[in-house]
Amino acid sequence: MQQISLYFPASRRLNGRALAGVVGSGDMEVLFVANGSDTLNVEIVTSVDNSNKRWTALFERLGTFGDLPAGQMTIHDFGATPGVARIRIEQVFEEVADA
Repeated sequence: MQQISLYFPASRRLNGRALAGVVGSGDMEVLFVANGSDTLNVEIVTSVDNSNKRWTALFERLGTFGDLPAGQMTIHDFGATPGVARIRIEQVFEEVADA
C-alpha cells in the first residue's frame, strides 16, 4: 500500500461533505469535506505502487476543466481505472455543490 499526499490551489468554496464509491466494491471510495482554506488537500491510500504521477496528472486535468474546491479529500484506491477515479471525484464535488 502506498500513501500519497497532494495539494492543489482551490478557487471554489463549497459547504458540506460527500462520499462516493465503496471500498468493498473492489475499486475505490472518495470522501470530501469542504472547508474555508485556499487549497484542496488530497490524501490517497492506494494498492497501486508508484502511482503518484498518475494521481497528480488526474487532478491537474480536473483543474483545467473546472475550479477545484477547497477542502480535504480522502481516497481509498484498490486499482480503479483513471476513468472510475475521475467519476468518483466528480461525484463528490457535484454532491457537495448541490447540497
